[in-house]
Amino acid sequence: MTPVSIELAWHDWLELFLVHLSLSLMAIGGAITTAPEMHRYLVEHRNWLSDLQFSGSISLAQAAPGPNVLFVALLAWNVGLNAGSAWYGLLGVLLAMTGILLPSTCLTYYAAQWGHRNRELRAVRAFKQGMAPIVVALVLSTGWLLAATHDDPARDWPLWLLMLVSTLVIWGTRIHLLWLLAGGAVLGAWLGP
Repeated sequence: MTPVSIELAWHDWLELFLVHLSLSLMAIGGAITTAPEMHRYLVEHRNWLSDLQFSGSISLAQAAPGPNVLFVALLAWNVGLNAGSAWYGLLGVLLAMTGILLPSTCLTYYAAQWGHRNRELRAVRAFKQGMAPIVVALVLSTGWLLAATHDDPARDWPLWLLMLVSTLVIWGTRIHLLWLLAGGAVLGAWLGP
């Protein structure tokens, strides 16, 4: 991933924190659903990351074991590295992770307590059922964004074929996803970069 050279002032760091603070409240279905908006902000609007850095960061974070939200830390780390040093990377991670975790954690805690106490109310049940299609749409938009970096069919046909086969296997069988990940790792090691 080719780094982008940028200069960030104190107000840029504050803006990074505030953007993640607001994205936290949009993270219905997990932080990954905010990836299209993060792409718009970090890549298209601010030019702090390249397309390749963005998609590579998300891919690496999703392949690593651990919480789904790790991609936010990796994106912020790369912004800091692009700004000039690992110290800036740590500052970016601290600001972005605090911003993305603080509001949603507090809101989730209090909303879950209230929802559990009122789980029999028709409005609570309707809200839960109504949120399912929104979460699916947000996850699909993230997948679409990540696939857009591979838009040359002549060069990227194996990736598109692998995606199609994986999708059909997931929908048509009860094979655990970890087996598909293991198969993808074997294929990746066999085919090479």
